[in-house]
Amino acid sequence: MKRVLALLPFALLACQRPEEPARQVAWALAVHGGAGTIDRAEMTEARRRAYVAALTRALTTGRAMLERGGRSLDVVERIVRTMEDDPKFNAGKGAVFNHAGGHELDASIMDGRTRACGAVAAVTTVRHPITLARLVMERTEHVLLMGPGAERFADQMGVARVPNSWFSTPRRHREWQEEMAKKAAAARPGAAKEHGTVGAVALDRHGDLAAATSTGGRTDKRWGRVGDTPVVGAGTYADNGTCAVSGTGKGEQFIRHAVAYDISARMKYRGLSVEEAARQVVFEVLQPDDGGVVAVGRDGAIAMPFNSPGMYRGAADAAGRFEVAIWK
Repeated sequence: MKRVLALLPFALLACQRPEEPARQVAWALAVHGGAGTIDRAEMTEARRRAYVAALTRALTTGRAMLERGGRSLDVVERIVRTMEDDPKFNAGKGAVFNHAGGHELDASIMDGRTRACGAVAAVTTVRHPITLARLVMERTEHVLLMGPGAERFADQMGVARVPNSWFSTPRRHREWQEEMAKKAAAARPGAAKEHGTVGAVALDRHGDLAAATSTGGRTDKRWGRVGDTPVVGAGTYADNGTCAVSGTGKGEQFIRHAVAYDISARMKYRGLSVEEAARQVVFEVLQPDDGGVVAVGRDGAIAMPFNSPGMYRGAADAAGRFEVAIWK
């Protein structure tokens, strides 16, 4: 009996849940504007400065909100909305052309507090698909709406609408024509130079995580193709217990490997840091040139690995970090 009593404290200790790691950073934020073959030689200095300025604006917007105590969900939506209006990125204004010469846009958003999520796919007149995705999450019992159904839901929600031609830019039209010419010459299909998906992940002062991603898809896509962006767990994922992730790259690969969720799962089940988990998935699961992710852990640590030549990206946190980069 005495031996049992002596061992009791150790038995109780073994049954206790491990302590949660102490929060290290009050808030943290990361954004991306796409990954792919971003050729240094072809990048003019003026264009480089324009991308740096755009990423800086996105980070500055999010930083201001988070410093004021803003919610991570509001922050990632706001950032992605600004990038959807920026013609330099393949999301919203500046979306790539599909095979029919039009635009079909996808987006998703996820709240790490409850793992509530919403997504839209193949919308054609919604100015800010990320906002419609949030409305799917908050105003319906569904997760993903697509095509005409999503458009009818947009009618009910009264979100900003634009003609499909509003998304067109001369640069994307030129890329589409080049891609069509390559395919006509029997070149490798789907070899557009850049994957311009945009995304944001954030940790707020309340300890909540959120992720949002938006895209115009792949140049010359056809047959109703939908990539990873609106697929929760592939291109977007957030869980307060682990991390928030937004991906960019070859969507089919991100879907096949459930990339965003896999990063979270490695943290949860293997005890990895967000940096370790993200690097493992990007460099050991994905293939070279598949793309990359931005991720923030529940402790405020930020990871931005990519296996393509470049990725438009930026990060900021309460400790004073503020950086923007394109290449390695």
